[in-house]
Amino acid sequence: MAYNPEIHHRRSIRLRGYDYSQVGLYFITLCCYQRKHLFGEIKDGKLLLNACGQIAFDEWLRTEDIRDNIRLHEFIIMPNHMHGIVEITFSKGKSTNQLYQASFKSPSQTIGAIIRGYKGATTKQIKILSAERDGEKDRGRKKGRGIGEGKGELRFAPTTDALTIGSENKVWQRNYYEHIIRDERAYRNIANYIRTNSLRWNEDKFFRK
Repeated sequence: MAYNPEIHHRRSIRLRGYDYSQVGLYFITLCCYQRKHLFGEIKDGKLLLNACGQIAFDEWLRTEDIRDNIRLHEFIIMPNHMHGIVEITFSKGKSTNQLYQASFKSPSQTIGAIIRGYKGATTKQIKILSAERDGEKDRGRKKGRGIGEGKGELRFAPTTDALTIGSENKVWQRNYYEHIIRDERAYRNIANYIRTNSLRWNEDKFFRK
């Protein structure tokens, strides 16, 4: 089936019984909660990350530092979603004893665990940033000045709803989409899709104003 984010972001198409801790390449898509523009904006085909988008970017890169069997390939943080290719270079969940290889695996090394860790880290950091912004806003009101003025100003100026995660206090949609990349042609197509995603933003299935 061809990649269709309008369909695939809504439900998992994981293969039943497939070992997602095994060596291979995986195309990952994560959406922001209710498709809110939390990570920045696109102008003239160029992606401009805000503070939350920079957190999402940095935390994705940290995946390689946290997990020594993971290699990151192309990825992009879009205003309300992200795409990335993850490679599991070797399986840490298999016993060296051939008698147990079929049954023993570590759930901490699966694609699902990688995504849960990434979502948790970004959510934590964005909530901290949002709380700092709210605190600065309150102090600004008391002192009669706008946010970002004077001492204690934020490192990043808020843009649109960049630091607003809403009363639901959520950053990501509950589920995610993944696709097993099975050959070089599929890899090239997906990598190109990721690299050019910002150029086609107005036509993107995730696009919303």
